[in-house]
Amino acid sequence: MKDADTPMIFPLPLFAALAMPLPQASAAMMQIGPNPSPQQASPLPISRRRRIVETAPAAEPAAAKQQMPDRLAACLATGAKDLTAGLASARLWRDDAKTDFERTRANQCLGLLLNESGDYAGAETAFGAAIAAIPPEQATSSLQLLAMAGNAALAGGEADKAVGWFDKAVALKAGADNATLGGIQADRARALVAAGRMAEAGGALDEAHRLAPDDPEGWLLSATLARRNGDLPRAQRDIEIAANLDPRDPAIGLEAGVIAVLDGRDAAAMKSWDSVIRTAPDGPEAKTARGYLEQLGPAPTSGAPAAEKKATP
Repeated sequence: MKDADTPMIFPLPLFAALAMPLPQASAAMMQIGPNPSPQQASPLPISRRRRIVETAPAAEPAAAKQQMPDRLAACLATGAKDLTAGLASARLWRDDAKTDFERTRANQCLGLLLNESGDYAGAETAFGAAIAAIPPEQATSSLQLLAMAGNAALAGGEADKAVGWFDKAVALKAGADNATLGGIQADRARALVAAGRMAEAGGALDEAHRLAPDDPEGWLLSATLARRNGDLPRAQRDIEIAANLDPRDPAIGLEAGVIAVLDGRDAAAMKSWDSVIRTAPDGPEAKTARGYLEQLGPAPTSGAPAAEKKATP
């Protein structure tokens, strides 16, 4: 057993293997400001499903128990049951921490719970404190925390700060698999778009495709960016790749319809939006799809010309 003066090693799997028991926290962490209105498609879709902490290989229950420190697991579990109590527990743990290792774990828990509470600035600060407590020689252990800090900054509307966190994350590279780095590049692209740096965002998405060519969300993001830039052929190519990888994703179907209607293919747009409603009738994408269909009007019959009124993406 190590005494209090023995340096604690920060193994990379510590942060990569943590399974966060807060299903809403990851979505909030990834979101750029408020959700789009029913009549407005997100300018660059948020990462609703991918969690940074899920990019590591899944562990068996026994292995997960060994990898996840008991106190961190307990802190997150407390927050999942009672957010106020969880925040108090995390702050007490942080204030009483005797080692950098403990401070890192306590601040990680605090950051995740603050993010769940909607305090994105506080979450970013907590993740930054967790990163600062990691010794320089073990910097690769901070990869996931850097990504968490970037997503917290982005959720709080601090696009430039988010880009800075993501830049630090992708600069580490060592110790991360391609899928993880590809996901971070996709999130970095969203931050670059929010910062108005469109050309750089395109480059980040190209790198995301190189690293994680089978990630449908990366292709959805690049299709949306191409659509925003007026490059409809590229948008159509990328959305087709995304749809082939995940044909039941309502966000992909919604974007496919937007691209089609802008290209003058109303029937294809209506078909895409109908599929969104059938696939996930109670989801936010279905609500947006219904609004678009109302704008287009009824489907043409007997060769009648399509409605001239276009849905506003």
